[in-house]
Amino acid sequence: MPWTVESCLRQVEAGGALGREDALRLLASARDDPWPILRTADRVRRRRWGRSIHLCSIVAVKVGRCGEDCAWCAQSARWPTSVEPRSLLAVGAIVDAARAAEANGAGRFGLVSSGGRLSDTEFEALLDAGRAVRDATGLAVCGSFGALTADRARALADAGFTRYNHNLETSARHFPKVCTTHTWSDRVRSARLAKGVGLDLCCGGLFGIGETDADRVDLALALRDLAPAVVPVNVLHPIAGTPLADATPLSPSEILSLVAVLRLVLPEPVLTMAGGRERNLGDLQCLMFAAGADGCLVGNYLTTTGRPAAEDLAMLRQLGLLPVGAGAGAGADHG
Repeated sequence: MPWTVESCLRQVEAGGALGREDALRLLASARDDPWPILRTADRVRRRRWGRSIHLCSIVAVKVGRCGEDCAWCAQSARWPTSVEPRSLLAVGAIVDAARAAEANGAGRFGLVSSGGRLSDTEFEALLDAGRAVRDATGLAVCGSFGALTADRARALADAGFTRYNHNLETSARHFPKVCTTHTWSDRVRSARLAKGVGLDLCCGGLFGIGETDADRVDLALALRDLAPAVVPVNVLHPIAGTPLADATPLSPSEILSLVAVLRLVLPEPVLTMAGGRERNLGDLQCLMFAAGADGCLVGNYLTTTGRPAAEDLAMLRQLGLLPVGAGAGAGADHG
């Protein structure tokens, strides 16, 4: 029987796992007509979560001075960007940001630092900040502090953090083209350490960084092997001064098709739209849910601003979707 988009989608909707070649064919077919894939992805999402959309928020607890050379990142000390470095936020300021996030409907709050690895003093200070957020709010607390060790993973769990974000970003094949100061395997190792101590894993990728369809599908399959609770979908917001400042942006149709295929490859985790969605989807942001996303980062990112949370909440109401705070994770990658 010849392969068709319809037969492949019927198989996936019936519970079959989407394989590599099928996923590549679906991405290729979506360039002519994305709607069959989007409709199926939306049904898969609704079967898993109904009308619920999981909301989370993050705060940049340390900015800039990063020694890594990630080609997309405004916070790398190697690139001449306009980002002003900032040492750790005071605990009170972190708690204030958490209270604002809770007021905006988030149920999870992520503390996100720049740098490949925090100093021991910084790490201990952020453990205290996480405890303070838990004491002051009803938010679940997530961390994103770079590379992990087994001891640090355990310390996070003991301090009451419930989830850790460490994105794979792209495929193992493409990663060395956009970062040379650490490896893709290093990222996998930290992700596994987080899961090993019982933390939920928030692990996704960044798209629009010169990757191919094969890189996108291979990333999705690697994520399926890791089985994260949350998969954040970041789309490049080019930053002046970085090597990817002049990258060609993905079209909204390309982004939505990618989200749909991610949903079909990864039917179980929360698929959270994170960094770059406002810039890249524009007026079509509401279609990210029709493409299968069931999570949304609300508020600002790390060094760029998001749109007002009230606008996101109004969008959900207009779509008949129900915001659920507890469920998404801290997953924005870039400025």
